[in-house]
Formats: sequence, C-alpha cells, structure tokens
Amino acid sequence: MPDFAVPVEPCVERPLFGGAIACTFPQRFQDLSNIREVPDHQEVFADPNRDESLIVELLDLKHDVADNQSASWFLQDLANEQDSAGDLVVESVSVVAPSDVPFLDPATVVTAVVGQMAVSKGRQGREACNIVRVYLANIRLKGVGTDVLITAYEPLMISALSESAATVGPGAPVPAAATGCMPVVEAFKLCLATFKIHNWRLFGP
Repeated sequence: MPDFAVPVEPCVERPLFGGAIACTFPQRFQDLSNIREVPDHQEVFADPNRDESLIVELLDLKHDVADNQSASWFLQDLANEQDSAGDLVVESVSVVAPSDVPFLDPATVVTAVVGQMAVSKGRQGREACNIVRVYLANIRLKGVGTDVLITAYEPLMISALSESAATVGPGAPVPAAATGCMPVVEAFKLCLATFKIHNWRLFGP
C-alpha cells in the first residue's frame, strides 16, 4: 500500500451549540442536525460519500470514572450501546498533551482512545454490521461538571447488507488520502487542535 501525503482539503470553523463552542474540520462533513433528529447535547457531522462521521457531545461529568480511564470508559460504553462489547479491540490509549489542545486551559485533562468495533445502521441488525475504527477524545471540564466527547468514525469494512454499501460500496473503502480527502485521524486531530469555548454559559450558571 503506497504512502499518501495528507491532502490539503478545504476546512471550515464550525459553530457548535449555537456558537458557544467552535472547532475546525473538513468542509465535506455535512451538518446532520437539519436532516435528522439529533439530541440537543450532540452536534453530528458526516460525509455520506465515505460513511465517515464526527460527533461532539456534552455529557454530565462521570465523577466515578478516573481521569486516566475516562476515554476508555466512554469507548466501552459506546460498544455496549452497539452490542459490540465482545467485538471491541482497543488499539491505543493516550493522554493528549496541552500543546495539542492549545485553546484549552493547560490544566484540563484530555485523554484519547482508538479502537475497532462492529456497528450497524439504525436497526439493520448484526448481520449488516460494518467494522469501524473509532477515535474518541474526552475533555474533562470539571469546573462546569461536563465531559465533552469528540468521536470520529472511520469505516474499515462495509457489509454488503448495510445501507452504506449503496453509496460507498461493500468491502474496504478506498483510503481517504488516495481520493484527495483528509484521513479521519487527521480530521479528529484538527478538531481537537482548534477546539474553543466561546461562551461558558452553555454549561449553566
């Protein structure tokens, strides 16, 4: 497999949660909030042509979860929701350096985890599962009692029975860099590197 340089792709700063938060990632990721019902605590973006997605989510702080285990805990929780706990493969766990999240207070704890799991679209069932790589970062905003999750999904193998197959095609997708697209991992890193909080009132008094 040849090595491809990370393409220069049009990226835009996205206002999230009414502009209280902002981050930057590729323009090809469409805002799904106007297309389908998305919970108020989530902002969901996707590139349907590649079946890639990026989600920013605000949750109540999990006080009983240790900082160094929080990203892994949320990934396991996600696998449980997808009935994929038995399929989950954790590839790496890391602490994100303050220099990689320059717009956050350096004391903010940020951890990340990368893993693989099987997921299905909607209610298609296990027989239509796709294998995806999940990049998940947890930003712990303890002062306002909030866990911020940034989660990116990269398909590795698309089932012929999945609704994604009609757009992307079954099997292994063409590598993003080979099509002139920024790889999901780079979009994930860019989102973290540009993550800014403009209005702390979003988190309540």
